[in-house]
Amino acid sequence: MPTLQQLFAAHAPLLVIDAASAQVQVGVLTGPAGQRWAFSSEEAGVGVFRVLDAVGVRPADCGAWIFCDGPGSVLGIRTVAMALRAWAAIDPRPVFAYCSLAVVAEAIGRSDVGVIADARRDRWHLARRGEKLQRQSLAELPTELVMPENFRCWSAPPPGVRTVPYVLEKLLLNTLDANLYREVPAPDAFLHEEPSYVTWVPQIHRASTAPRTGA
Repeated sequence: MPTLQQLFAAHAPLLVIDAASAQVQVGVLTGPAGQRWAFSSEEAGVGVFRVLDAVGVRPADCGAWIFCDGPGSVLGIRTVAMALRAWAAIDPRPVFAYCSLAVVAEAIGRSDVGVIADARRDRWHLARRGEKLQRQSLAELPTELVMPENFRCWSAPPPGVRTVPYVLEKLLLNTLDANLYREVPAPDAFLHEEPSYVTWVPQIHRASTAPRTGA
C-alpha cells in the first residue's frame, strides 16, 4: 500500500473526501505544504458537493481521488463512493481508500492505544497502530481507548474513553510515511460483514367463510 508521500509524487494534486463523521471534510493537496480544506456539518448528500464548491476544484483537475471507506457513517461514505463512481465513468482517475481509525491510530503513534468507533449491536470497531481493524465486544477492548470526535455513537461509550480531534488537515501531515492507502477499483463503504435481513414470507389472506346474518 502506498504512503501519502508516494501519492504526492505520483498523482498530485490529490482530492481527499471524508464523510465518515458528522463533519464532511474535503481537501486539495499538492504536497505537505500545499493543502486547501473546507468543511460542512450538513448531511453528506448536500455537504459533500457544497464543500467541493468551497475548495474551488473540479474532480477532473486532480490526479487521484482519496476517500475514507470507514468505519463511520455508512450513508456519508456511500454518498462519496457514488460520486466517485459517477466521476470515474466520465473521466477516470486512480481511487485510493483509507481507514478512518487507522489514520488516527498512526497519528497517535502508540500501539497500546485503541481507537474505537461504534459498530452497533454492542460491538466496537478497534484499530491499533500496525494491526488490522478488528470488531470486538466491550469486554475485549484494551484499557486505553480514544474515539474520534463527531463520530456517531449508538451504544454507551466504554468507561474512560477519550475523544480526540478528527481533523484530516493535521492527521494526514502526521502520517505522511505510513502505508495507509489502498487502490480500489470500485469505491464503496467498508463493512466487517454484510448486513443481514429477516426474510419475509408472504401469506395469502383469505376472506372469512362464516355465513352472514341479515337484519
